[in-house]
Amino acid sequence: MRLVVISGRSGSGKSTALQALEDVGFYCIDNLPALLLPELIRLMLAEENPNREIAVSIDARNLLSNLKQFPSVMRTLREQSKLSTETLFLDAGEATLLRRYNATRRRHPLTDKQQSLQQAIRTERSLLEPIANLADLRIDTTRLSLYELRDEVKLRVAGRSEQVLSLQFESFGFKHGVPLDADFTFDVRALPNPYWVPELRRHTGLDTEVIEFLRQSPEVTEMVNDIQAFVSKWLPQFQANNRSYITIGIGCTGGQHRSVYIAEQLAGYFRGHMDNVQVLHRELSQPAAGPHHD
Repeated sequence: MRLVVISGRSGSGKSTALQALEDVGFYCIDNLPALLLPELIRLMLAEENPNREIAVSIDARNLLSNLKQFPSVMRTLREQSKLSTETLFLDAGEATLLRRYNATRRRHPLTDKQQSLQQAIRTERSLLEPIANLADLRIDTTRLSLYELRDEVKLRVAGRSEQVLSLQFESFGFKHGVPLDADFTFDVRALPNPYWVPELRRHTGLDTEVIEFLRQSPEVTEMVNDIQAFVSKWLPQFQANNRSYITIGIGCTGGQHRSVYIAEQLAGYFRGHMDNVQVLHRELSQPAAGPHHD
């Protein structure tokens, strides 16, 4: 039996993630009190359906005492041999959460006469820290649409077999901020930049012209090999420590050329050695916002 706990700050996409798992057959429960998790699992195990998949949303609407006890509850559940558990934590930048609430005109569950929306968002971050610290997978939804979030949850969570590590390479641009969900981040801005070649500027690291340009650079090949060696060396240690997900960020200036190419090269290599390897190009999924500089 498999249990996925979904948590995160209000407005980060928890309902969307829960619905995505429900669509693919998970038994889903929204806003379950954390202390009721053991009883829920006891009842589910009594059904003797070893392939049952359950997704539960736990958020700041829980009593504070419940949230503080969440780590001990999960430790107890993980000791059960018939149960596989993982925790998914969603988050987004403060400005994004404020904008989403202003757009929908919804009331934040922690706002009151003494606490503004911005203060409530910051308080919620602190309240959910016990869950965030235990997260097997963190997803930064700042730049994801509802459809992109649904696809990522289905791909990484629903598409992952039990006990199989999910590895994702994420290209990004430092000028747009470092991903909140990356376990490791590699800076490739020291490499030759296709942006300064006029005929390559409008292309990306997915295009043949840029691929050929970067492939000819010994420094680029060396960088790919070094990152590949590092990940290869340490992945077995993470697997031995029961890690379910690893996200590796590859960043250049604008997230268009170098980081995209290197993420693709790494994903291609590890797909030959692992079952669940994904690649995400954060900036390529966004509409253009003026000139970029790779």
